[in-house]
Amino acid sequence: MCEKKILVVDDEVDLLQMIETTLNTEGFTNVLTAISGDEALSLFCSENPDLILLDVMLPDMNGFSLLKKIRNSSVVPVIMLTAKGEANDRFNGFELGADDYIIKPFLPKELILRIQAVLRRVYPHDKKTLRLHASEVDLAKAQVYKNGSILPLTAKEFNILSKLAETPGCVVTIGSLCRAACGEIWEGYENSLMAHIRHIREKIEEDPSSPQSLILIRGLGYKLIIEET
Repeated sequence: MCEKKILVVDDEVDLLQMIETTLNTEGFTNVLTAISGDEALSLFCSENPDLILLDVMLPDMNGFSLLKKIRNSSVVPVIMLTAKGEANDRFNGFELGADDYIIKPFLPKELILRIQAVLRRVYPHDKKTLRLHASEVDLAKAQVYKNGSILPLTAKEFNILSKLAETPGCVVTIGSLCRAACGEIWEGYENSLMAHIRHIREKIEEDPSSPQSLILIRGLGYKLIIEET
């Protein structure tokens, strides 16, 4: 589960529900929704979201006006949603402080990838030591500490864990992990990824056959659960 709170603002109820379902499926369970600018502004002030998905066309005010109000008091990341593809709309959004822009219609996967990219940029995971259920991982030294032993990580194991640690508690797709391990040309690497995951679990988990930290989300990918310090 990803702890980041996301506010979705759109007056299209069906799209709003689709976005909320997509986010929930990807591990974003703290999702707020609003169908108007006034409702969104109220939630923004009371709930302090970590990221806002903001439609340009709203019934009571346009998204640019709402973005301007938000930027008067906050630098929270905002991704604009619009059915218009004109360059001027994108320029207006960026000039007012938007972090990204998505043109409707969009694929759910595109939405998730853009959200994850913005979250990584705005909220970088700067911890070099990851405290897991049965071990600790020192990313600076590429080592795992478990039961008094020091277990070195291979380069590919390190790359996979580092990718997972960028968005702890959130699902990272199999394709993203394959690219992290072997580069852009990753098709056909899925079986090798599973082998690396097995080796990582042997190092970090108390019982690799019943993992508590490196969790498979079937059909989607994996997520890394980091313990609270």
